[in-house]
Amino acid sequence: MKVMKFGGTSVGSPERMKHVASLVTKSGEPTFVVLSAMSGTTNTLVEISDYLYKKNPEGANEIINGLERKYMQHVEELYSKEEFKQLTKDFLRAEFNYLRSFTKDLFTSFEEKAIVAQGEIISTNMVTNYLQEQGVDAILLNALDFMRTDKNVEPDPQYIQEKLHEVLKANEGHQIYITQGFICRNAYGEVDNLQRGGSDYTASLIGAAIKADEIQIWTDIDGMHNNDPRVVEKTEAIPQLNFEEAAELAYFGAKILHPTCVQPAKYAGIPVRLKNTLDPEAAGTIIDNVILRGKIKAVAAKDNITAIKIKSSRMLLATGFLRKVFEIFESYQTPIDMVATSEVGVSMSIDNASHLTEIVDELKKYGTVTVDTDMCIVCVVGDLDWSNLGFETLATDAMKNIPVRMISYGGSNYNISFLIKAQDKKRALQNLSEVLFNI
Repeated sequence: MKVMKFGGTSVGSPERMKHVASLVTKSGEPTFVVLSAMSGTTNTLVEISDYLYKKNPEGANEIINGLERKYMQHVEELYSKEEFKQLTKDFLRAEFNYLRSFTKDLFTSFEEKAIVAQGEIISTNMVTNYLQEQGVDAILLNALDFMRTDKNVEPDPQYIQEKLHEVLKANEGHQIYITQGFICRNAYGEVDNLQRGGSDYTASLIGAAIKADEIQIWTDIDGMHNNDPRVVEKTEAIPQLNFEEAAELAYFGAKILHPTCVQPAKYAGIPVRLKNTLDPEAAGTIIDNVILRGKIKAVAAKDNITAIKIKSSRMLLATGFLRKVFEIFESYQTPIDMVATSEVGVSMSIDNASHLTEIVDELKKYGTVTVDTDMCIVCVVGDLDWSNLGFETLATDAMKNIPVRMISYGGSNYNISFLIKAQDKKRALQNLSEVLFNI
């Protein structure tokens, strides 16, 4: 069995839903389908929650009524048989009455997550009803019955595997199994969500739990490209990536995939294929545990970076200095992207500047602090082990006319990173494509 995940854009209209239905039934084989909410719906549900937080039930009801009208129109466009139109309308009325029920009571954060979860619940019901109208043997499985996080707010793979096997055993023999992405229950049984990677994470967890043959992530682009197509012309989809390479690209700017969401598939040894709903015949990108030795695969860039440098003579030959510095970032839950050290200084980059003022104030206890904003990290990804002679020279040669604030090489066998000014990003990406890929 394979797992197919479709994001919000892929199910963003009745026509797109019909297209997804044709894709999941094309092979005729049993398939597990993970769906996101229709594009725009989650933002609207968050807006409803915001009105409720502000104790404005009238504003919330107005948004709820508008969303209901939109979905009722989708019903008219999606179904051809009155039986399924009525079935879906009855379901939607119950859904929106449920949303209205929140306007009458005290609102909490857990209720917000319950509201946001309705986007996936609505989309999966609509697609399941459409497939059944077309005579397809499709069944809807509620993700809240088997997707759960533990007390550390991390997915609980053992629980997911056990519960999912129970659910599948009770519903054997169907062609298409549909479930919601993103949503889950937490360790206390409350409605919650997976946050990072959302529906991609769900697909990866399900694929690992059922030992799927392949996990397919369907988006509106034909796989990961060897550079940013919004900046560089004539980029190409990468045929194959190692899981580590894919994680590096995802972390450093390739928005098609979240860096953590494929970890369950990686550990289970299940390949992940990135496919394009607008061009289903395109090969896409396969991500697996295979390493193609001696090959540079791609370039990516991460925006909105801040560089922080602390210089102190007390660092010279001192033990514990770096620990004290890193503990400051940890106390403000601010991850560090890049690090460079010298005898009397250390430079770091962060992509979350929400606590920058507090961090800088604390760092001043240990030395002189300087901050550079509007920076960008450009990374080169592939098999970049130090024993591959010349790869670092190729990358640095491409950057010879770009002012570079920091370079990170050796922390990973798959990545060389350059910290540059945001204004130099386009030129850097174009230069790297010319030198590395002859584009």
